[in-house]
Amino acid sequence: MINFFSKWQRLDWLLFFAVLILLALSASILYSLGLNTDSANFLVFRKQILAIFLALFFFFVFAAVNYKVWLTYSKFIYILFALVLLAVLFFGREIKGTTGWFDFGWFSVQPVEFAKIAMIIFLARYFSNHASEFYMFKHIFLSGLAVLFFVGLVMLQPDLGSAMVLIGVWLIFLLFTGIKKNHFLLLFFGFIAVSLISWFFLFQPYQQSRILTFIDPDRDPRGEGYNVIQSMVAVGSGQIFGRGLSLGSQSSLRFLPEPGTDFIFAVIAEELGLVGVSLLLFLFVFIFYRLFLIMKKSQDDFGSYFILGLAAMLLIQVFVNIGMNMGIAPVTGIPLPMVSAGGSSLLAVLLGLGIVQNINIRNN
Repeated sequence: MINFFSKWQRLDWLLFFAVLILLALSASILYSLGLNTDSANFLVFRKQILAIFLALFFFFVFAAVNYKVWLTYSKFIYILFALVLLAVLFFGREIKGTTGWFDFGWFSVQPVEFAKIAMIIFLARYFSNHASEFYMFKHIFLSGLAVLFFVGLVMLQPDLGSAMVLIGVWLIFLLFTGIKKNHFLLLFFGFIAVSLISWFFLFQPYQQSRILTFIDPDRDPRGEGYNVIQSMVAVGSGQIFGRGLSLGSQSSLRFLPEPGTDFIFAVIAEELGLVGVSLLLFLFVFIFYRLFLIMKKSQDDFGSYFILGLAAMLLIQVFVNIGMNMGIAPVTGIPLPMVSAGGSSLLAVLLGLGIVQNINIRNN
């Protein structure tokens, strides 16, 4: 019994409470959105509350499991989620043009969110085993090949946002490990070539339109540019203290599309103003700070690389989601971690944070 309590005392409770405040903020915003719509839309709020409790349960479960288990079975986990991403293409449900969900009646699961964690586990093992050998281009090539296989399956859904996150995490791994200048230039020109090929042969018309709208939102103000324009109006109208929960005109009058998911940051800015946005950003910065401290104390490379990968995934998603709400990044459907409505994203992030907590427990 003493060992049980001593283990939980070694949990990073500051990180946990920062996450808890984010979850409470998310629930408050989703509840306020439900007040301005018909009663059926409280279903989103109720589902999110259920997802929060489920995610917290698995957070503590994964915090109790020795993180080296994931190191041992990293290859199996990679293969398993490759098969899952393949299966969703054939048996998945299409929502808004993306075949990325398994439908189980009253709830659905988006496997790509868990595939991101699986990829981080796989890359953490590969980089920890070969970190001193990345001056050899073959390790860049092999690790990149593993990532591109997942990216290819995700693009077939198609889900450009998640594909960007996977590539971004891999690039941050490379920058953290260190690569030769000529290898970096080769990757840069390779990225340009792949981008051009993707634009003409892989991107769907709506994806091309989103990128063009990002460059010039006024090119189609009543079509693709509408979302971004309304979001920027919402962000600007909140001013210092905001209009108050459920009192934002953009969200309450339904000018703002997808207010609970893609554009929840705009809702926070409108309803809570600069004060609410500052609290949100402070919580994210604090979470990254605690992750950095745990990574710094990690006693093995796998633990350090896993925390790096999870922090990279969260950083990319935060930057892109807030960026697309403010018109400085293309709209890609990436959720704001732990804030946007969506059980799959929330559960995946808290599973990852549970693993981080176990790394912290083992370090202490």
